[in-house]
Amino acid sequence: MKVLSAVAWPYTNGPRHIGHVAGFGVPSDVFSRYMRMAGHDVLMVSGTDEHGTPILVLADQEGLSVQEVVDKYNAIIAQDLVDLGLSYDLFTRTTTRNHYAVVQEMFRTIHANGYLVEQTATSAISPSTGRTLPDRYLEGTCPICGFPEARGDQCDNCGNQLDASDLINPRSKINGETPEFIETQHFFLDLPALADALQEWLAAVDERGDWRPGVINFAKNIANDMKPRAMTRDIDWGIPVPLPGWEGKRLYVWFDAVIGYLSASIEWARRLGEPERWREWWNDPEAVSYYFQGKDNITFHAQIWPAELLGYAGAGAKGGTPGEYGVLDLPTQVVASEFMTMEGKQFSTSRGHVIYVQDVVARYGPDPLRYFISAAGPETADADFTWAEFVQRNNSELVAGWGNLVNRTATMINKSFGQIPAPGELEPVDKELLSEISEGFGTVGDLIERHRQKAALAEAMRLVRLTNAYVSETEPFKLKSQDQQERLATILHTLAQSVSDLNTMLAPFLPHAANRVAQVLGATGEFMPMPRLETVEDLDDSSRSYPVITGDYSRTPRWGSVPVTVGTPIGKPAPVFTKLDPSVVEEEIARLSPS
Repeated sequence: MKVLSAVAWPYTNGPRHIGHVAGFGVPSDVFSRYMRMAGHDVLMVSGTDEHGTPILVLADQEGLSVQEVVDKYNAIIAQDLVDLGLSYDLFTRTTTRNHYAVVQEMFRTIHANGYLVEQTATSAISPSTGRTLPDRYLEGTCPICGFPEARGDQCDNCGNQLDASDLINPRSKINGETPEFIETQHFFLDLPALADALQEWLAAVDERGDWRPGVINFAKNIANDMKPRAMTRDIDWGIPVPLPGWEGKRLYVWFDAVIGYLSASIEWARRLGEPERWREWWNDPEAVSYYFQGKDNITFHAQIWPAELLGYAGAGAKGGTPGEYGVLDLPTQVVASEFMTMEGKQFSTSRGHVIYVQDVVARYGPDPLRYFISAAGPETADADFTWAEFVQRNNSELVAGWGNLVNRTATMINKSFGQIPAPGELEPVDKELLSEISEGFGTVGDLIERHRQKAALAEAMRLVRLTNAYVSETEPFKLKSQDQQERLATILHTLAQSVSDLNTMLAPFLPHAANRVAQVLGATGEFMPMPRLETVEDLDDSSRSYPVITGDYSRTPRWGSVPVTVGTPIGKPAPVFTKLDPSVVEEEIARLSPS
């Protein structure tokens, strides 16, 4: 099966903090790695989102040109994500000439089909700079529910879409000034003309019943009141509107960002030397697509992007003809996570209440962070990251649970035989353990496929505890006499098989550790393929180059039990995980409160 793993595009306004990757990063990678292991043909794409007014504001603050600031953070973010082990087939950016061309083709066809209509709009202008203020840089009281911190495009309290001019007492989030509102011409996406097609799609999704309840309910709620939505802006940074007479306008950042999933797929195919290959994931009704992001982006993935796809296909009330990309598949599922806070507070870069991915990875490696997000992240409800829980889970679950099982299994095999021994006749206790773990592949795999990663990891760790209990019950460390050697060999062979299978089961969650465990068990080479950073030349502008994340995942191990090889040498193991001193908690909390 062709599986598109479409991962939210991080905005180039700074390094990624752990709240970001809890929503889009780790969940998408666990899913994509598992689906590859299950034998599916996965295409995992994303990149940095580099347009919009906030980038202009940031460039001013840092004293850099706009291109310099997006280049700076594109490189930082790409490094963050590759260090975390996110296995993108292509992680690119929205300032490529390829992306510009794909977005403009989408715009032209949607416009030709009649779903982009010209209207007079009210735009917010900063009195001090004369620059257009984006909706999300405006804040005020919601006219519907009275929430005092509603944004100019949406109220996070009641979920309703808003126009900035509707806000009561609007103010700029940049400097607090009251904006001026002026009338200007813009293109609007004609959502009412696409409403029936969108409702039909959502009804089919609802009937299928595989979306997270919070996501489908939110999507159905916003679909009940669809109004035309502006898709152009008065701004000098972004993708030009490809029509005569509109030279001073740029496309709305959210019009172009969601098209990135398609443009990245096309860029991937072009770089592969098979420029039409992307169609296998986009033009085939049997292909499936999963869109990973935080809940604040549901509107754009459950309404704006499907509307753009339907408009491009000519599938709305006005009809129309598909463009050169043909009829493009609608999302199979929008996999939105809730929010993660830290130590009971929202992440805040300006107040120093933040922990960046690069710092966690540098100090503790990627495994504890990936584990925490998978075990305790904001899958279907808001979650709180605390350093106390981070240390506790690392020490009691990774180190004392999984790491200890790997270490003592390898140590006993090394000391007693030096290699994986041949088993004698299995006793019921051996068969029971192997059977439980074998059945675990079906249970854990099914849960991951249904985006229930917390439950999947909990089941895998239950099997780890079961295997540790097997060691306590069989007591191989007491079998020292000559006539007990066959039984010892059988137990240690059973343990080697169990640890090998559990490593496969945990590999989507802990790919870095999976490689170390495989080496402990005598494997050579890379067990779980890892992504890599490459600097590439822009396909359509040889004067430009940029980093991408890519990788060769063709040697991904298969999901299921693979018999261990008798006679494989097992050396004295090194610890797979590192125990953290409890003082880490105080040290890290102190970093959140700079003096």
